[in-house]
Parts: sequence; structure tokens; C-alpha cells
Amino acid sequence: MDYVPRLKNIYQEKVASALHDKFKYKNVMQIPKIEKIVINMGVGEATQEPKTLEWAANDLMAITGQKPSIRRAKKAISNFKLRAGMAIGCKVTLRRERMFEFLDRLISIAIPRIRDFRGMPDKSFDGHGNYTIGIREHIIFPEIDYDKVEKVRGMDITICTTARTDEEAYELLKEFGWPFSKR
Repeated sequence: MDYVPRLKNIYQEKVASALHDKFKYKNVMQIPKIEKIVINMGVGEATQEPKTLEWAANDLMAITGQKPSIRRAKKAISNFKLRAGMAIGCKVTLRRERMFEFLDRLISIAIPRIRDFRGMPDKSFDGHGNYTIGIREHIIFPEIDYDKVEKVRGMDITICTTARTDEEAYELLKEFGWPFSKR
């Protein structure tokens, strides 16, 4: 028997039927689902100190359980002492089981650990059903050992869905238990 993540079970048993009832889809393939989660960590200091990018990549690997890809600058910007091709960030794209595991840890463990947390904004949708949040401190994840962190960094998390509208994506995330701030 294969292991099925908790949120995947919740989606199959409750979320899909709730969305089907609310939006009256004609076909089950129209029901929105989460396609992928992209986590991006920009490390601007890597232009001066290349070792910082390696530390950031190790932290991101500990958080996601997947090796990040190193992102390079496309253009040279002299004001930032940046040349084209320099490594300035790292990115991870999660799909399938790892995506559900990460989302579960994000909702139930990491987000409640944010200082002065009052809920996530519901205005962070892009118009095509994708939701992006910025996190200021990567130390909210329990996988990160606070004593071994060189510098606290932020990250962007984008949840890409198959929803066609922001309202459908909002309801999808709400059914998963996403902590939106009260309207």
C-alpha cells in the first residue's frame, strides 16, 4: 500500500465535492486543483559573498526536501554590481505528493508561527487563480535549526491552481483550511 498525503485525501473526499456543489460544474475535470507550488528565495548578497547562496540553497532544501535550482541574472545591472549570468537566487518547484506534504506543513505548522499573525491577505491572487505570498523569515519552518542560521531570509511561495477565476481559487484554498484574514 502506498502512502497518500493527508491533504490529498482531504481533497479527494471533501474539497472536490464541496467545490462541485458550490460552482455546479458539468464535468469533474473542471473542478480546480492545485497544480504545483513554487518556492523562490532571492539572495542579492550572493553578488558580494557567493557562500550565502549555498547556505540559502541548503535551507531551502531542508524546508522542501528537494534540491533547489540556482537562478542566474538575465541582465547586467551596474548599480547593483550585477553581471549577466551571476547566481542570485534559488527556486524549487513541488508537485504531487511533495506538494501536498509541503502545503500541509505550511498551513498547520509554519504559518501559525509567523509573528503577529492575523491571517493571510485575500488580495494576493493574480487574476488566473494563482496565489502568491511573501514570507519575511524562513525560520518559521521547523526544519530550520535557528542556531545554525547565518542570516534570516525571506521567500516567495506561489500556489498554482487549475482554477480559471480568483473566486474559484479562493474557495479551493479556503476548503483546504488556508488561514485567510477575515473580510
